[in-house]
Amino acid sequence: MKILLPDSMPLDPALPEGVEAVRYPVAAPVPEEHRDAEALVVWGNAGADLRAVAGRMPRLRWVQTLAAGPDVVLAAGFPDDVVVTSGAGLHDGPVVEHALALVLALLRRLPAALAAQAEHRWARELGGLQPLHPEGAVTTLIGARVLVWGFGSIGQTLAPVLRALGASVRGVARSPGERNGFPVVAEDRLTDELAHTDVLVMILPSTPDTARALDADRLAALPRHALVVNVGRGSTVDEPALVAALGEGRIGGAALDVTDVEPLPGDSPLWDAPGLLLTPHAAGGRPVGADELLAANLAAFVAGGELRNVVPRD
Repeated sequence: MKILLPDSMPLDPALPEGVEAVRYPVAAPVPEEHRDAEALVVWGNAGADLRAVAGRMPRLRWVQTLAAGPDVVLAAGFPDDVVVTSGAGLHDGPVVEHALALVLALLRRLPAALAAQAEHRWARELGGLQPLHPEGAVTTLIGARVLVWGFGSIGQTLAPVLRALGASVRGVARSPGERNGFPVVAEDRLTDELAHTDVLVMILPSTPDTARALDADRLAALPRHALVVNVGRGSTVDEPALVAALGEGRIGGAALDVTDVEPLPGDSPLWDAPGLLLTPHAAGGRPVGADELLAANLAAFVAGGELRNVVPRD
């Protein structure tokens, strides 16, 4: 059996007997001489390169993406009998770090402090004696109401960190209940929850159902002081509606690590939107535990067992 490993990161999974691992370049379609592989690991591949080989690997039976979201692989058009597994869980730590950094940067007004630093101005309005809960603004996680929209593995890792810093945390998912000790409401109650939210953290995947999920109506449901942070997928935010809400002061601020088009074009209104902090899709990019996941799934694949993180294809 042949498994193809991407050259975009060092990988050295334990290989079952009879398995050959071949490294391939991700900057182009899989080379012709390796299209006889039974398994393909994807990390950093362009969608066009995957589409170019999706129907031209006759022995392919399994694609493992190291991304938490499998949207690029699913869109490539691999045959239905090819099992797709995701990298869910590999990005929990790095994405949580970045999400927390963006939340705290907005709360503690770091963009305004950096702007003042560039002007060589000691911003007295940002320091000195400050109320803990000023009227019309949220400046601390202590007592803050945080809503995590997309309460999967990353959301459930972030929630306890936010709670440890004093926040009250609730999740939003497709079905209600309790997960990891946190209350979770269904998406049909989202608008009601937004009205009582100080910080909205979005960790949604890119699917037809999530396209522009944060639209003008849902932005209008947020309090004027609310902050929005997106570390999921850029397609889940209606960007013109967000720019309008920021420009009109209808929300307190936002931070985006992802945008609908990446790299973000130089003429995008997002660059100059007031109160918006942008980072260049920097939250993930560093799968943690990839070798262990690959080894476990390889062993299961060879033995005909159940693989981890199988993505439904219906």
